[in-house]
Amino acid sequence: MSVISVAGRKSLMLFSGRAYPELADEIAAHIGVTVTDTTARDFANGETFIKSNESVRGSDAFVIQSYTTPINQWVMESLILVDSLKRASAKRITVVAPFYPYARQDKKHRGREPISARLIADLFKTAGADRLMAVDLHTAQIQGFFDGPVDHLFAQPLLAEHVKATYAEEDIVVVSPDTGRVRAAEQWADELGGLDIAFVHKTRDLDAANEVVANRVVGEVAGKCCLLIDDMIDTGGSITKAAELLFDSGATDVVIAATHAIFSPPAIDRLKNSRVREVIVTNTLPVRPEHDFDKLTVLSIAPLLAQAIKAVFEDGSVTSLFAGRS
Repeated sequence: MSVISVAGRKSLMLFSGRAYPELADEIAAHIGVTVTDTTARDFANGETFIKSNESVRGSDAFVIQSYTTPINQWVMESLILVDSLKRASAKRITVVAPFYPYARQDKKHRGREPISARLIADLFKTAGADRLMAVDLHTAQIQGFFDGPVDHLFAQPLLAEHVKATYAEEDIVVVSPDTGRVRAAEQWADELGGLDIAFVHKTRDLDAANEVVANRVVGEVAGKCCLLIDDMIDTGGSITKAAELLFDSGATDVVIAATHAIFSPPAIDRLKNSRVREVIVTNTLPVRPEHDFDKLTVLSIAPLLAQAIKAVFEDGSVTSLFAGRS
């Protein structure tokens, strides 16, 4: 069944791009539908074609795409699919972006820089999207970039449940990898029962991507198991340097928890060869077999996304899934 109807008035239809169809299928299974069949292909010059193979007139359409490599191709594919659904008279179109593309370019650090996260929101709106849904935005301000409702979902409860079950007997301190995520560390500490927090003071080279220097730890970590939290792991340089600094400061163990496993090279080598005990991530992005290693735990985000999609379709409250957190 590719459609759910409510009282004969509304129909829910799920659509998937080609970046990570396995996640869309998993979400669909939790909702009790199948992903609507589409035709997608690339022309010889690289242009993309995609359309629904079923009527979408009057439907509540949800377009699911995970913006993995090559990210620009999948952004363009989503825009074209949204445009096709709009022109086919879908009643409402929601873009479900588990990992929001270009989220790190959310403000101007210096003159003449783009705000690419805003551009992405504008592109989705121009294509015909009525609503956006994303998990753990890099900064909350991105919600204001889109002219329409934005459902900001949080993976912390899912990750925290695993930490509680696995490290209940450990003396844990929650550590932010930089000053920018101290608020997130506080939320983690509250979720885990009022733990202490610490953070790593670091500097970043604005002229070199993915280059950071971890300077010192602020807070008490000696003799403790450090839960090092972040929203994403890209090349792994920042998070592994922070972990080493924690060990050098007397930590007995380091566990990493992050939502988005981008895992650009050489992230896997850095994480696999580090002293960290476990790396916990979700599958907002595909974790391919070649990315797997003994310390890695991947938790499924599909049940959360399915709940949120059903809440939107039934005109319920998405915020209630997170006790009012926004």
